[in-house]
Amino acid sequence: MKNIVVIGGGPSGLEASANLHKMGYNVILVEKSPALGGHLAKWDRLFPQGIPAKDVLEGMISNINGVKYFLNANVQSINALGKSYNVILDNGITVLADAVLFATGFDLFKAEKKEEYGYGIYERVITNADLENWFRTKEDSRVANNPKRIGFVHCVGSRDEKAGNRYCSKVCCATAVKQACEIKQEFPDAEVFCFYMDLRMFGRGYEDLYLSAQKEYGVRFIRGRVSEVAENINKELVVKAEDTLSGKPIKVTLDLLVLMAGMQNCSAGAKVAGQIGVAGMETDGFFETKDTIYSLQQSNKPGVFFAGACTGPKTLPDSLHEARAAALAIHNYLQEGEKR
Repeated sequence: MKNIVVIGGGPSGLEASANLHKMGYNVILVEKSPALGGHLAKWDRLFPQGIPAKDVLEGMISNINGVKYFLNANVQSINALGKSYNVILDNGITVLADAVLFATGFDLFKAEKKEEYGYGIYERVITNADLENWFRTKEDSRVANNPKRIGFVHCVGSRDEKAGNRYCSKVCCATAVKQACEIKQEFPDAEVFCFYMDLRMFGRGYEDLYLSAQKEYGVRFIRGRVSEVAENINKELVVKAEDTLSGKPIKVTLDLLVLMAGMQNCSAGAKVAGQIGVAGMETDGFFETKDTIYSLQQSNKPGVFFAGACTGPKTLPDSLHEARAAALAIHNYLQEGEKR
């Protein structure tokens, strides 16, 4: 039986593992965290319909029944041995893999790098991940004090030359609109503002979510970048921005500011991939695929494949589709190898 090592136990890794196991392969799933699920495990509800993330994740985990997986495990070393790869984990396990799938996902952009927004400086400045965790647990004291005026800043660490990330992180607009609606559900009397460059609501049902945010929840959308965040004597946040539609500067006082941090390639995954000379990252920092049209799941190395956000920002459905495509690509690769 062929061995396949899947690195990363998030949605892409889980979905690919389940499909490969059903095809009859011996799958070894490696996850560096103490639990499966990646970022999805930290999410509350999913756009555009508000489906509970835990329900989706529970279904994925149930589908990997029979897959061997290791938690709190990291790939210590990986090297090519002929047509195979010798994978050594830091728990002492060694696997001779016929194929390796990188499903290492993404890191959130570190919002503290944008010092002008005050993350890590002012208590009431949080990230989209912080707010989503509060929706899930209600345990963050920065949110619980009944805020009356709340702002969302789009494109934090994305589409930003100064941050070194020119690309769009793809999910931030929809996430901001979803969270704006949910914060109004929690605090109906609050005023909610979204500061955006332009809204990229491209998916099915996303535009309806945007219209609902305006009509049903009264969320105010202000087109313009935030230039500065400060704190006044009352510990309120003073946000300065330019309304590019009116051409006028604006100043808003808020009780809570949410920064929509974008995606970056997972640094831990990139470190492992570098050991076997997987093609250098593209200028955006994500893994480079064999081509940009036909072979999106293949690397420049035979037997090494990709799935999900390690090759660029993805929505959850996109990541799941790529995982299934990667499983099929691995199957075809191994079948063709038997014929040679």
